[in-house]
Amino acid sequence: MNKSFQNRVMRASKLFVAATFVWAATGSVFAADEQSSGTSITPYEAVYSAFKWGSEVGEARIKLEEISDNQYSLTYGSKVSKFFLSDKRHEHSIFKVADGQLIPQEYHYSRTGTGPDKQLDVIFNEENGKIMVAEGETFDFAGQYDNQIYRIDLAKRLADGETHIDYQFINYRGELREYGVEVLEREALTLPFGQLNTIKVKLIRDSKTRETFAWFAPNLDYALVRLQQFKDGDEQGDIKLKSFQLL
Repeated sequence: MNKSFQNRVMRASKLFVAATFVWAATGSVFAADEQSSGTSITPYEAVYSAFKWGSEVGEARIKLEEISDNQYSLTYGSKVSKFFLSDKRHEHSIFKVADGQLIPQEYHYSRTGTGPDKQLDVIFNEENGKIMVAEGETFDFAGQYDNQIYRIDLAKRLADGETHIDYQFINYRGELREYGVEVLEREALTLPFGQLNTIKVKLIRDSKTRETFAWFAPNLDYALVRLQQFKDGDEQGDIKLKSFQLL
């Protein structure tokens, strides 16, 4: 394999990997608990079709389960392939709900396929107030979320009518980041799942080249139903809801 061809493969690989979305797609089902001032989370499973280069290239799946009293597991998995390129990702969050607040406990990430494989393990230690990133930096734990569960809180905020929301979290690279979410408009969508009325939001971050949009459906308790990402004005990928069920 000559060097020129290797460079073309790596450039294509980076574009293809981006189609699986750095903003690792996740929705949530958040319901008000009338028995207390807290919040009750409804377990669910959602499946999405992934599109790239004008065709369907794979699937993404999100599953939220209660594993013990007020402790939950949230998993995200995606597998996409096109020609000689492939990308498989898995994220797993374990968190609890206390006094209506989401408290992350563990976050695990893995990625395999074209290009270098990656893995990350993060422990949120509420007792000593530390966030420990395996083979990485240690941060002070001051209410940050992990790469997934801040979007569970987002569903509640959208239901409450908030339009500008800020989050601090540890991303899938083990870095401390701050993103904003801005509500843009209400929009009717036709998806593989069917027709849904949605709320469209934009992710606000320090990037002049990337844009990420997400759509949440009030009729599905504000679950994520579509996620679309652009770089330099070109669409990198699009996932759309095709099935949804409460567990």
